[in-house]
Amino acid sequence: MQYSFKFALNNENDTRNLAQVLAEHLTSGVIYLIGDLGAGKTTLTRYYLQALGHQGAVKSPTYTLVEPYQVNGKEIFHFDLYRLNDPYELELMGIRDYLETLNGLFLFEWPSKGADEIPQPDLVVDIQKTAQETGREVTLSMPSETLYQVLQGALQHA
Repeated sequence: MQYSFKFALNNENDTRNLAQVLAEHLTSGVIYLIGDLGAGKTTLTRYYLQALGHQGAVKSPTYTLVEPYQVNGKEIFHFDLYRLNDPYELELMGIRDYLETLNGLFLFEWPSKGADEIPQPDLVVDIQKTAQETGREVTLSMPSETLYQVLQGALQHA
């Protein structure tokens, strides 16, 4: 069963607040980041990593496919699969080695291009531009009812 809810991101501060909530409640697992080009996937990732304690720059891994981070002893991998031509390319780049990291955090932009080569998500963050294009509508979906209740409650009070 999937649990989901929608809410608005009216400005960059709302994106920062979402990232803070995620950092407080989801420090390991697999997260899919869905949205068109320019929707804010990398911006959310940047704030998320900063909320987890990362001090340096956060680059989009559009050309490198993956940017690894070590934050407070935790392994974090930010993947951008936009330029992937075939999911098998992930096998060639050693995706299994990354996924063997215990208690790691894996963020996948454009996960549909990874097909069966990437694990199922613990959370899907779907960011869509609104008609005005200044705001965003976000849908969070997850298989865990507990995570659903925690995130929904935390975001209502953020």
